[in-house]
Amino acid sequence: MKNTALTKTHETLGAKMVPFAGYKMPVQYEGVNIEHQTVRTGVGVFDVSHMGEFFIEGTNALNLIQKVTSNDASKLAPGKAQYSCLPNDNGGIVDDLIVYMLEEKRYLLVVNASNIEKDWNWIQSKNDVDATMINSSDTYSLLAIQGPKAVDAMQSLSSSDLSAIKFYNFILSDFAGVNNVIISATGYTGSGGFEIYCKNSDAQHIWNQVFEAGADVGIKPIGLAARDTLRLEMGYCLYGNDIDDSTSPIEAGLGWITKFTKNFTNCEALKVQKLQGTTRKLVAFKLNERGIPRKGYDIVDDHGHIIGHVTSGTMSPSLSIGIGMGYVKSSLCNVGQEIHIQIRKKLVHAVIVKLPFYKS
Repeated sequence: MKNTALTKTHETLGAKMVPFAGYKMPVQYEGVNIEHQTVRTGVGVFDVSHMGEFFIEGTNALNLIQKVTSNDASKLAPGKAQYSCLPNDNGGIVDDLIVYMLEEKRYLLVVNASNIEKDWNWIQSKNDVDATMINSSDTYSLLAIQGPKAVDAMQSLSSSDLSAIKFYNFILSDFAGVNNVIISATGYTGSGGFEIYCKNSDAQHIWNQVFEAGADVGIKPIGLAARDTLRLEMGYCLYGNDIDDSTSPIEAGLGWITKFTKNFTNCEALKVQKLQGTTRKLVAFKLNERGIPRKGYDIVDDHGHIIGHVTSGTMSPSLSIGIGMGYVKSSLCNVGQEIHIQIRKKLVHAVIVKLPFYKS
């Protein structure tokens, strides 16, 4: 089991530690609901250093990225980031990721922790253009400082104007006395804030400074359990749940990051899907009765027929109702469609809704 640079700090703070993607990670500190509300109303910090970082460099860096990702990376400029996915050859998704353009001919790909080796091998297998690939996953730490008070709380740590960094933009700047830190206006919570990429050797110092700077606004450490409830309230996909090797980006509602203005892995088959439609679609639903939907539960129609399955579900801390996402037959995917979730022996009434569940 690997540790992040901050594992001992989490243990000292009393975090409940669990194995996740080969790392020992903090799942919660005070409790999911309290941590969730801290991020929605104030500012919280996640250690997500288990994520993977690949640098793609050289004359053909963009060619390789264009070939393996669904979005159009040629639209990027230095300081811009882009959400994308890696389609496989069979209509599914290898992973979803963020592509950062650092400078001409130099990019950073940030991938999910559980897929680091799989993604590396996949991209390498497609690298017939001699782009330089560097796997820096074990040398970088990643702190997500999230919440509406993040900008004000962190401004004292940088000489750059943090409020000027637009969503999905980033800067290389000083932060907490450390130079060349990537400060990215991205996150997985829907409550604003930053993601900070730094060397492992600087992580503890930056963590300490962040908590000192945010003390006046009640900054708190946040575990991975609250990260999941926060992302689900926004309807963000989680790899391994809502998307995987067998789900296409079109089925998953990721057509907006699937650009057919270029050639990429399996683009012809996905183009056919986009034109002809798919047999199933990823939808969001909320329960109209008490209950908590969970991954794997059946989604059932009025006649008791199984029409799909739940991929993610929770009790929403912000809305105090059961919410979830799942795949259903395309003929039954419209907003307002009434469905049922099989929760143990009970059929619980639910309705398909438009995302996000939570609006600030």
